[in-house]
Amino acid sequence: MSSIRTGICVLVAFAVLAHGAVEPWSEAVLEMGAAVLLLVWAWDAFTNSELKLAWNPLLWPLLGFWLFAALQLVFGITPVPFLTRLELLKFSALLALFFLCLQSYRTRAQWRNFVWFLLSLGFAVSLFAILQHFTFNGKLYWVRELKYGGIPFGPYVNRNHFAGLMELLIPPGLAIQILGAERRDQLPLVTLFTMLPIGALFLSASRGGIIGFAAEVGFLVILVVARRREKKVLFAGALVLTIAAVLVSWLGIGRALERFATYQKLETSEGRRLEMVHDSFRIFQDHRILGTGLGTLQEVFPLYETLYDGLVVNHSHNDYVEALAETGVAGGLCGLAFLVSLFWTSWKLLNAEKDSQSFAYHTGALVACLGLLVHAGVDFNFHIPSNALIFLMQAALATSAFPPLPLPRGR
Repeated sequence: MSSIRTGICVLVAFAVLAHGAVEPWSEAVLEMGAAVLLLVWAWDAFTNSELKLAWNPLLWPLLGFWLFAALQLVFGITPVPFLTRLELLKFSALLALFFLCLQSYRTRAQWRNFVWFLLSLGFAVSLFAILQHFTFNGKLYWVRELKYGGIPFGPYVNRNHFAGLMELLIPPGLAIQILGAERRDQLPLVTLFTMLPIGALFLSASRGGIIGFAAEVGFLVILVVARRREKKVLFAGALVLTIAAVLVSWLGIGRALERFATYQKLETSEGRRLEMVHDSFRIFQDHRILGTGLGTLQEVFPLYETLYDGLVVNHSHNDYVEALAETGVAGGLCGLAFLVSLFWTSWKLLNAEKDSQSFAYHTGALVACLGLLVHAGVDFNFHIPSNALIFLMQAALATSAFPPLPLPRGR
């Protein structure tokens, strides 16, 4: 299974570095990579009779959503079957990688390696983003022209989606730091791998990202205090946030905040976003049960647009309303079941967890999921394959119970 774990990490890193895997070529690579890894796992399962299937309650709503989208395609409940097919392929790849993650990551040691991979990825991407920010020449990676505009940050064309990535990668390090859930000699490295992404998040000047991060910090404090009320835990949390504030100030957060006004002129205005959400909800009202078809908002939206500005609306800047418009109550119930299962299963694991390291891993993963869910109310991060994939990986970690550690010899 080590090859599966390596393949998953390679695909995650590729998706992030390939601008979030939002282009056809990068989506195709992600989908083909998922298919290859699934075939490798199937061969291992066929040849290894001792291999046991690992199940997770989150698989039920995800499979239900996939089945409903497939039925939309089969029975023609979509005005553009091609777009629904593309979205279904993308979701199939994400579902396959989520399944493979559950099969290949079983022990706490394996999940620990995954957490360190995320911390390393967050550090590397945020370091590149900061360097690019201060030396920006108008091109991605300093060489690629922006053909369709945008406000890039790091490898992402949209700074809000970079912020969504940071929301997914920062909480594990925060949880480890506050709980002291690593060896003392490794905590300074965890601090470095956590503080730099926080600085990059604020430099991106994403309002939704900063709101999501604030929600993460509040939720993390609640979870930690509910579990451990020692003053040293609160002191550790305050110290971590103080260091983060100093770093953000040193990077020049004042100039970053000043860019809010500039970005507002370049991005979709708040009023326009509200109109898009309102018009998308009107689509849902006319297609309450089955929706218009997965991935079809762009084609259906012009019929409901109340404020036409000549621009194509790909997404409604609210993942929840867009999901309801495209999949109706049927898809919405699958999404609700996923969220209920995520928080209920995670909460039970946290209450039963005795080991501080395992508690930190589960807490960091759950907090990361919450941050992106908050951000999804004002953006469309779940339509960015890299962010959706890491969200599913964090959800898998948050809901996966670790087998007990072996007792020392002689007991």
